Amino acid sequence: MKLDVQTLVAGCLGLAACWAQAQPMTVQPLPQNLVQLSASATVEVSQDWLTLTLGTTREGPDAEAVQRQLKTALDAALAQARAGAQPGRLAVRTGNFQISPRYNRDGRITGWQGSAGLVLEGRDFGRIAALAGAIQTLTIGGVQFSLSREEQNRVETDVQSVAIERFKAKAGEIAKGFGFAGFGLGEVSVSAQGQEFAPRPRVMAMQAKSSAEDAPVPLEAGKSTVMVTVSGSIQLK
Repeated sequence: MKLDVQTLVAGCLGLAACWAQAQPMTVQPLPQNLVQLSASATVEVSQDWLTLTLGTTREGPDAEAVQRQLKTALDAALAQARAGAQPGRLAVRTGNFQISPRYNRDGRITGWQGSAGLVLEGRDFGRIAALAGAIQTLTIGGVQFSLSREEQNRVETDVQSVAIERFKAKAGEIAKGFGFAGFGLGEVSVSAQGQEFAPRPRVMAMQAKSSAEDAPVPLEAGKSTVMVTVSGSIQLK
């Protein structure tokens, strides 16, 4: 007797379908008494990290000459900054360094312009300000206050504990309000966000410095607000 392979496969599939239909379907019951809620905690802390950017610009008809002038100015500033660096209190790194052509209306290159930058950052505001005021080859281009990573983590940990306790207290109040003895914890998410508030820094303009400008740059840090939110679901029991 010769068997048709296609007929055999079709028969097996048919038997499998019949067996599947004969099996009882298991329906998962929907969760009951679920409540969605959230709780937040916020704290305002003083900013402990300063990032100060210095820079300079050069232009001329020759690209190599512009690059050489920028490098000379940056090397001098970098050497001076490294001498005053101190781990945790004042760190030094190079910033932007670029050269680009200048074009006329006909699209021809008429010259070159470039810029170079140096970044001073750390917790020692006085040391950073004094060093920025002493560097002669670069001028101040920007000031930013923020929270250091260590301070951000520390504050978030403290605020997170408060937010979790508020979530638990709120969940207990909701359960009690609905006449339940307690609650079970469902899916929960914890998120943190920060917002910085800094006054406009009183810094020197980007222009040639005179001997009177060698004094430390006056700076004033602002505040950062750190908020942690706990949101999720509970099942009343």
